[in-house]
Amino acid sequence: MRHLLIPTLALILLAGCATPPSKPADCNCGNGTKPAPITALYNAANWSNLPNWPGENLRGSWPAWLKTCSKLANRAGWKEVCTEARTLPADDDAAIRTYFESRFQPYRITTSEGKESGLITGYYEPLLKGSKEASPTRAPIYAVPDDLLIIDLGDNFPDMKGQRLRGRLEGRKVVPYWNRTDIEAGKAPTAGLALVWADDPIEAFFLQVQGSGRVQLEDGSLMRVGYADQNGHPYKSIGKWLIDQGQLKPNEASMQGIKAWAKANPARLKTMLDANPSYVFFRQLPNADGGPIGALNVPLTDGASVAVDPKFVPLGSPVYLTTSWPNEEKPLNRLMHAQDTGGAIRGPIRADFFWGFGNEAGQLAGRMKQQGQIWLIWPKGVALPKT
Repeated sequence: MRHLLIPTLALILLAGCATPPSKPADCNCGNGTKPAPITALYNAANWSNLPNWPGENLRGSWPAWLKTCSKLANRAGWKEVCTEARTLPADDDAAIRTYFESRFQPYRITTSEGKESGLITGYYEPLLKGSKEASPTRAPIYAVPDDLLIIDLGDNFPDMKGQRLRGRLEGRKVVPYWNRTDIEAGKAPTAGLALVWADDPIEAFFLQVQGSGRVQLEDGSLMRVGYADQNGHPYKSIGKWLIDQGQLKPNEASMQGIKAWAKANPARLKTMLDANPSYVFFRQLPNADGGPIGALNVPLTDGASVAVDPKFVPLGSPVYLTTSWPNEEKPLNRLMHAQDTGGAIRGPIRADFFWGFGNEAGQLAGRMKQQGQIWLIWPKGVALPKT
């Protein structure tokens, strides 16, 4: 899975740069009550209400839908639509369009606060260079240490379902797990746990941001790694750290800008990385075709898979996304499939667009921080999700 706990790329670089709220989100308001939680509103729409429906690349998104159906085919209300999907020609745009329009109902997602648009960011699967041999100039990509404890709060508190704590034992006491600085100093039991060693520490850091990637070894072979777990510490933005240090301006703190700074300031690289206590552990994955495995447990499809907040958009749902290309005004209207989640993907109108593998995908993902709208494409006759 790529990013169950990993913040998305564009947001992670500048997290905290916006003006902070005047009160904490969980504060008691003037009347002594907490603010009402944000909920999603699903507003039934006609297909003609969807801007430029069926959008671009309808045929290209079809393989992603068939992958989704491999997971949803036995769910009530989904079996029929998935059975029919397998009978359709994959290269017939008209048949695919008719299928969605006859079998599904679009719903414009808005929020209980009245918002109609939200943040759309991007992520990708990076390519690193590395070795199976350790070196002082290389950065280890570790598997999960044996002493990392995972405490599922939902086991004892149903209202906290899905919330987990991570820590370690110190005597009989559970304490926070080691932070990035401690792990890299050797305090965690990571001896023998390096899956591979990345040639460039900054690239290893951004692998942790993305949660999955491929490492090209010295003999030309590729090793694929994916997210396994995290040390439980919250991410602190290295982009904001660089801005606070007067090293970069806000418009320079993109992934590309941070990498350029790291190359020009090797003596300060560790100090910058240590500003973020979060640390991600990996597992080796098969070198199979297709994208990394998302939270739906299917390979992601370039330009057709999207990460969502499953509290508001159920995993597996088709969604129609209307936004714009990274750093452009050119419209980007596309049928996507909710196949992943992410630690920074929170709220009804929030999505992370999977661009694919390699440098070109990384350039697009690193620049994407757009506003957009989301329509839930939901099977007719199936009860809408409750939020």
